[in-house]
Amino acid sequence: MIKASSRKLDLANGRVDLSHGAGGRAMRQLIEGIFHKAFDNDWLRAGNDQSAFVVPSGRMVMTTDGYVVSPLFFPGGNIGTLAVNGTINDIAMAGAVPLYLSASFIIEEGFPLTDLEQIADSMGAASRDAGVPIITGDTKVVERGKADGVFISTAGVGMVPAGLDLRSDAARPRDAVVISGSIGDHGVAVMSKRDNLEFDTAIVSDSAALHRLVADMVAAGGAHIRLMRDPTRGGIAAMLNEIASHSKVGFHIDEEAIPLKPEVAAACEFLGLDPLNVANEGKLVAVVAPEAADAVLEAMRAHPLGLEAALIGYAVADDNCLVQMATSFGGARIVDWLSGEQLPRIC
Repeated sequence: MIKASSRKLDLANGRVDLSHGAGGRAMRQLIEGIFHKAFDNDWLRAGNDQSAFVVPSGRMVMTTDGYVVSPLFFPGGNIGTLAVNGTINDIAMAGAVPLYLSASFIIEEGFPLTDLEQIADSMGAASRDAGVPIITGDTKVVERGKADGVFISTAGVGMVPAGLDLRSDAARPRDAVVISGSIGDHGVAVMSKRDNLEFDTAIVSDSAALHRLVADMVAAGGAHIRLMRDPTRGGIAAMLNEIASHSKVGFHIDEEAIPLKPEVAAACEFLGLDPLNVANEGKLVAVVAPEAADAVLEAMRAHPLGLEAALIGYAVADDNCLVQMATSFGGARIVDWLSGEQLPRIC
């Protein structure tokens, strides 16, 4: 009988088993045959339990995140591309230049090797496209039924340019609120796949790495940019309420100014969702001093990921820290925090 530790990976038909997490030959085959091949770089080739790297002087930022999206594959991406882009974006929202990533995998026994290879390959491609290598990681295998396919945790580090200090409490009355593009694409794309819904037009996740767009914005606006956020879980509604609470201001936004694809609006209406609450994975919102708003918008619209950038409102003095929206029907409503879990496991 051939022991699991001596088998070669059957990438076409094989599945993850407990030996792939046991620290022996099978685990080495899994790491080298899938992850090292997908992420290949000098740091991983060194074969250490950590990676040493040189960073420029200045302020460093670090972030960490976990990804449990269901389904693992959705129109426009998968859990792997989401993990890379999402972590890069968390670094970029500090105005920082992302440098390096780590990735940790918790894999369920029985998970198809071909799916794991596809996820790893897409992560490698996304990190190379972004110029941000995955330089260290970890793999664990748990018993069948103790996970849901694969969960991924990522961490990243980056450096903040001198003179830039973006903070969630920095918004001031009269500051402009700008968004890089249409909202709701990611959440609706995942939900459509999860519920096997058929729409006349394909709705694709907006998952993308935003650091190069951010660099252009910083070059145009510099210290006039008060803060940036990527409106993921809870959408722009949760994000604006969080900023309002931290900065002790209110926001007045205009519904008609917010970019929203007709097919996403129709899908949200069908599903009973408010687009303002739906997750995005390739959009950002920036609060900018009024004197720099036009320059920042111009820089955003000159970048492929900011073609639909729009000014959607302003910060206002408000002791109650409310987010209020002028509706397309000519009325007004308060945009509150999301109550409960509207879209579970969206990232």
